[in-house]
Amino acid sequence: MKREFDVFGMSCAACSASVEKAVKNVKGCENVSVSLLTNSMSLEGSASDEDIIKAVEKAGYSAQVKGAKVEEKQANGENVQKRLIISVILLVIHLYISMGAMVGLPVGIFSNHSLNATVQLTLSMLIMMLNRKFFISGTKALLRKSPNMDTLVSLGASAAFIYSYVAMSLMFLYPEHAHKYYHELYYEAVSTILTLITVGKTLEERSKRKTTDAIDALLKLAPEKAVVERDGKEVTVDVKDIRVDDIFILYPGSHVPVDGVIISGSGSFDESSITGESVPVDKSVGQNVIAGCINVESNIKARATRVGEDTTLSKIIKLVNEAASSKAPISRVADKVSSIFVPSVIVIALITFITHLLLNAELSYALSRAVAVLVISCPCALGLATPVAIMVASGKGAKNGILFKDAAVIENTSRAGTIVFDKTGTVTTGKMKVVDEISFDDSFLSYAYTLESKSEHPLAKAVCNYAIEKNTALLNAEGFKALLGNGVEATIDGSTVYGGSVKFISTKLELESGVLAQCDKLSEEGKTPLLFIKANKLLGIIAISDTIRDDSKSAIAELKNMGLRTVLLTGDNEKTANAINRIVKFDEVISGVLPDEKEAYIRSFQRDGKVIMVGDGINDSPALMRADIGMAVSGGTDAAIGSASIVLMGDTVSTAVSAIRLSRSTLKVIKENLFWAFIYNLIGIPLAAGIFTPIFGWSLNPMFASLAMSLSSFCVVTNALRINMFNLKDSRKDKKYKFSKEKKMEKILHIEGMMCGHCEKRVKKALENVDGVAVANVSHTAGTAVVTLNKEVSNETLKKAVEDQDYSVTKID
Repeated sequence: MKREFDVFGMSCAACSASVEKAVKNVKGCENVSVSLLTNSMSLEGSASDEDIIKAVEKAGYSAQVKGAKVEEKQANGENVQKRLIISVILLVIHLYISMGAMVGLPVGIFSNHSLNATVQLTLSMLIMMLNRKFFISGTKALLRKSPNMDTLVSLGASAAFIYSYVAMSLMFLYPEHAHKYYHELYYEAVSTILTLITVGKTLEERSKRKTTDAIDALLKLAPEKAVVERDGKEVTVDVKDIRVDDIFILYPGSHVPVDGVIISGSGSFDESSITGESVPVDKSVGQNVIAGCINVESNIKARATRVGEDTTLSKIIKLVNEAASSKAPISRVADKVSSIFVPSVIVIALITFITHLLLNAELSYALSRAVAVLVISCPCALGLATPVAIMVASGKGAKNGILFKDAAVIENTSRAGTIVFDKTGTVTTGKMKVVDEISFDDSFLSYAYTLESKSEHPLAKAVCNYAIEKNTALLNAEGFKALLGNGVEATIDGSTVYGGSVKFISTKLELESGVLAQCDKLSEEGKTPLLFIKANKLLGIIAISDTIRDDSKSAIAELKNMGLRTVLLTGDNEKTANAINRIVKFDEVISGVLPDEKEAYIRSFQRDGKVIMVGDGINDSPALMRADIGMAVSGGTDAAIGSASIVLMGDTVSTAVSAIRLSRSTLKVIKENLFWAFIYNLIGIPLAAGIFTPIFGWSLNPMFASLAMSLSSFCVVTNALRINMFNLKDSRKDKKYKFSKEKKMEKILHIEGMMCGHCEKRVKKALENVDGVAVANVSHTAGTAVVTLNKEVSNETLKKAVEDQDYSVTKID
């Protein structure tokens, strides 16, 4: 089970790396992930909370089980602002005193070098006291042998301060050389470094808070109070006190407090905050309402079905938080660099100092270069490059009805080359209705109604609804059986009655050519014919149709324009599937596939790259889980959230297109951030070290180095916020996916002992359960299994999988 903690005291990527390393060493901790952006940590395992918190504290930070003290955070934020304001005021005074004369400003009594130096010392010490956090945190981290950004700042500021203090002491000891030593003072650099870095951290924090705006907006959707019925009276209670089956009342303009079902009244509901659809949805008795939605008009009563953490809104918030705090695979390089970054910078600064001295540079110049190296280096930009983009994307997705399970899903979605759709409830509305009835018996509809009333299949429900509208009599039935993917049977009035597809009924009764022609005609029109027989006599045919979603055609066209291969994978017969495809126009149509066979097709598609499967999250669960990315349409059900890696809250196919656009734009921003973070340090550190001085005459003052460092993280966060401005509906900037097939690896196993189709299935299942096997084509007549691999799998592993099923492997090619 995943557990979450709040972590306090982290200031850069090196800090989060230290915490992660410390907790990973705790026995019983697995899948540890620390987020600098959200100051949180998630993990799995059996280790106790006390051991985990103790490990964090040993690393020099503090932690507690998820649920940080908001008051403490607010107080810390207010202290930072006060500290910043005072630091800026003191810095302005300091710069005026130290540099005013250089730009022709009157400095009065401060023209006296001794007085000037003394005041500078006082001002820099005051700013150091105000920003002592850098020194305390940096020193502790250094002593723990896990230096962080604060270590770099404190080392740079301390070196400049100590050097200035020594120069000032010499100035007082040798008054005749006061002018010379006065120009060796770097007090203003100390004040500027600390103040500008505090400015940068403040800007960074403000920008980081903006990345969580979407989550904050979701939290505000749930009202604190609600009106419920208690003992026949209307009572206002806290939402947390509502229980399942309580009756709550919705007035116009009020937010739905918990998930429920309408028991009285009807009206429109604004579900844009949940599904991303701006058009209000009309709802009446028997229909569900979702927590956080707004009742647009009329008074409505509803019965609570889900409360507390079980509501759809609570699950959405949980998913968004989990996705935002997870790590994308692309961030691994940055994490590795961050773990060694600070020690490397300290070494580079030391080498810089020594090298300049060996090249006969003045001590002050060598020190200036070393300090510049320390303060320009920024591990924070590296640490924030990926998580800020993931946080913004998760929030942007939630606003538009797209819920990503984790960061890896966002990255994988952007790299998918094939997208596979289920038909019913995905490309179509899933709202089945009877459109034709061909009867050969007066009691036909009663038999059909009675038989299908025992089934849970969507087609059966359509038949029942149609029969109820016709006031059809319900007969007595016994021995009902549902045959998956085929049909149903039961004993009615002493006779066995069958119902199902043409294929199924043809196994029970030889159908006349005229009947088959009628069924073919219905199928070509996109209708699904169901046949019913009793005592070897055809009772009649019912044709059922499912309406294609309004946006299916345009969505598939947009996906093609984005370079994705589109596939329709359906259990319907070939003619019905082709009728749908004549309108929607997929690249490929595969029909007549049973639910348990869809997973095998997904495996085969994965030979060509990453695959997205879009389904309803219920019948398609194996395929959704097998696909690299599973998208469940009309999310909110436990089955959908459990089996899919992306839950689409809207009822439109275009939401899937938006999810792909969002993931692509997010990956682009992450790459930009990582590029900026690496290039900034690759150019900034050599520039600060003075490497470009002999060639181009370029050098960098420590004060400007601190300014660059303070703005680097701010730039990364600000760039990530651009995702909020991205139009998910705009197809003008779509680019074609550069489709590159993965290397195809095949092995042929020669197997003895297979005698029939059942043997084939056993061997096929055993092989396809092996990690790395994409698909296995088994033939008992040829005595072979052709195995397609998506990664290297040893012959011994394949052989063992087959021999565990009591067959012999004689050779592997």
